[in-house]
Amino acid sequence: MEKRQELLSSVEMARFVAHGSLRLDAVVPAEMNAEGLAVLAQDVAPVPYGTPLSEAYPADSFVRRLLDLPRVAGALHSLVGREPTVDHHFVHIREPRGGDAQPLHGDAVIDVRPDAFDVQLMYYPQAVTLDMGGTLSVPGSHLRRINESDTGRYQNLRGQSRLVCPAGTVVFLHHGLWHAGRRNDSDTVRYMFKIRFNPTVRQQRLWDTSDLDDPQVVRELDVTFPWYEPATGRLERYNRILLWRALTGDDSFDIDYWVTRVSNRPQEAAV
Repeated sequence: MEKRQELLSSVEMARFVAHGSLRLDAVVPAEMNAEGLAVLAQDVAPVPYGTPLSEAYPADSFVRRLLDLPRVAGALHSLVGREPTVDHHFVHIREPRGGDAQPLHGDAVIDVRPDAFDVQLMYYPQAVTLDMGGTLSVPGSHLRRINESDTGRYQNLRGQSRLVCPAGTVVFLHHGLWHAGRRNDSDTVRYMFKIRFNPTVRQQRLWDTSDLDDPQVVRELDVTFPWYEPATGRLERYNRILLWRALTGDDSFDIDYWVTRVSNRPQEAAV
């Protein structure tokens, strides 16, 4: 986990801050995916809430080896630190031609932290096709606070993402991202393994910051999404700037004066 070359770059972190997710395609080798399917079919024994990652899974277990893959470990370290705690995990199974689509929701009903976040790792051991359903998510929704399924009445939003991916894909989600499991309309059982991680250190400059001044960082943070309203959508950019300030420790960072103008509170009395 401490190999610097495996950490996320500043551009990747900025993309996570804007999108609310980070996707690593086919990062798990084929032989591990075959093993993973067998493991998930038997379920994974639960661990107590708040168990340190180093104690949560035996060293020779499939889950530990999954999390020790350099790219996975580096991303996890970059997002929540070297030794997060495991909040919970769950094996999601969708039977062929069965199940209903979940309502669009956010997992963290009462979690309104503006400067810290949990991440959810989602591992897909098999290729996911469109008819298998997969996970639907709404990019850029994670900083708009909702009460779990307030968004459940929405069937589709412009710019939503329906996961189609190769086997061995791992996705990291901000705890507030709006998402939903889709109905499986294929003839194949669909598996997904989820782990939620809680940080135990301040989430500040945990990634490779050597490209922090890359102009692409600002371009990533300033992206807009099709579902944003012309006016209210500005709040998403505003909140991203606040989160980036917290993550970098740079209270002067801004884009187009968005935060600076509304935090202007002169203290000097007029004469």
